[in-house]
Amino acid sequence: MCSVTDFDYQIKYQRAFEAVLCYMPAVAIYSFRRAAFENLGLKDNDIIAYSAPATPKLEAITANSTTPYITAFTDLRNGPVVLELPAAGSDGSLYGQIVDAWQFTIADVGPAGLDKGKGGKFLLTPPGYKETVPPGYIHIPSPNYRVAFAFRSVPVAGKTSQDAYHYSKRLRMYNLSQADSPPTQRFVDPINDRYPTLPYYDERHFKDLHAIASVEPVREQDKIMMGMLSSLGIKQDEAFNPDEKTTKALRQAAIDAWFYLQNWFDNIPKDKLYWPDRHYASLLMADKNKTFTFVYDDKTDIIERAAEYFWCTYMPKELTDSPATQYLMSMADKNGNLLAAGKLYKINIPTKMPVKQFWALTVYNRDTMSFIYSPSERTTLSSYDMDKMKKEADGSVNIYVGPQAPLGLENNWIPTSGKRPLPAMRFYGPTEELNNKTFRLNDFELVSL
Repeated sequence: MCSVTDFDYQIKYQRAFEAVLCYMPAVAIYSFRRAAFENLGLKDNDIIAYSAPATPKLEAITANSTTPYITAFTDLRNGPVVLELPAAGSDGSLYGQIVDAWQFTIADVGPAGLDKGKGGKFLLTPPGYKETVPPGYIHIPSPNYRVAFAFRSVPVAGKTSQDAYHYSKRLRMYNLSQADSPPTQRFVDPINDRYPTLPYYDERHFKDLHAIASVEPVREQDKIMMGMLSSLGIKQDEAFNPDEKTTKALRQAAIDAWFYLQNWFDNIPKDKLYWPDRHYASLLMADKNKTFTFVYDDKTDIIERAAEYFWCTYMPKELTDSPATQYLMSMADKNGNLLAAGKLYKINIPTKMPVKQFWALTVYNRDTMSFIYSPSERTTLSSYDMDKMKKEADGSVNIYVGPQAPLGLENNWIPTSGKRPLPAMRFYGPTEELNNKTFRLNDFELVSL
């Protein structure tokens, strides 16, 4: 006896569910573009430059709140685009990625990037570009039309985040056709504005997917999925107007995909844990080739790719054995129990941490992977806050994560406002002790009140 009563609905639901997983990287990066244009009034080649480290008003997946962000978007259907980068030096430096419409990195930027910290003029060219690249440019061919970048402006020793902000305003972005007389660069500072970049997990997810699939070139490996999307009304050069039944299937598929990925992280594969006797996973879960495409000779691992881009954006092109930064996410407490909303946890940070620069503990809302709103807007405590925190006799510090601070330990506390926490320990300039895993970070412990 057949278990399906409505094949049309069932097919649409199944294809929509798989589409959410397949297009996760692309939809996640398009969400930044959509929100910038709709909520912040941006246009192509405008540059967002934060005047201070981000607050919860930047609703973004596992963002940092210790250095100011810079981001921008362009559309290469209008021709090649020039991105001018300042050189790293005593005034500051940039670190980050330029990504294509699939959010795959086409250039790392900064001292460890394509420019080696020397800056210069990058030339972004569209798919199939055949013209000669003018002299003096670093050529970055893009396989897609829409391109985005996100950089962190990193203050050098003795400088402040305000210095980093002013340094970031040396960037320029304009069409190659304007190179003889570049326009005045428009910068937007949304430090006091809500910037809602998070992907939608309802029927709106597919409006964004249509905005991508209807514009970008179809690669050979995309054709099967594009055929499936066509049954949902997502086609190139056609408007997207799903009927009531299709909309119901799309909505349920997006909701279920969100629950599926949350469950994946609740039961994260053991081989993803950084240390076998701890409960941390690296935010940068690269594929077996140490890249973030998850494309192999025999398959594309859609599930692991979806999981990675569900909780992280703007990955490097390749994960080296000695990364410039390392982010370890707490998946459970020391007893292996999932961290829960409404409970208080503590972690002991030893006196000597394996970092050349600094460490920072940031706590996210596990539901959204973004910052938690609270009256104090505190999202992070770092080595820069050591002079304000109460220390233990051995010089270590206990940091508390939960809805309320223990009495007298308010400076050692990151609020969760009743949300399920996802703590991230960020190591900036990790040492060999961390990279070879001889250092082990303490797990979080449940505190009884």
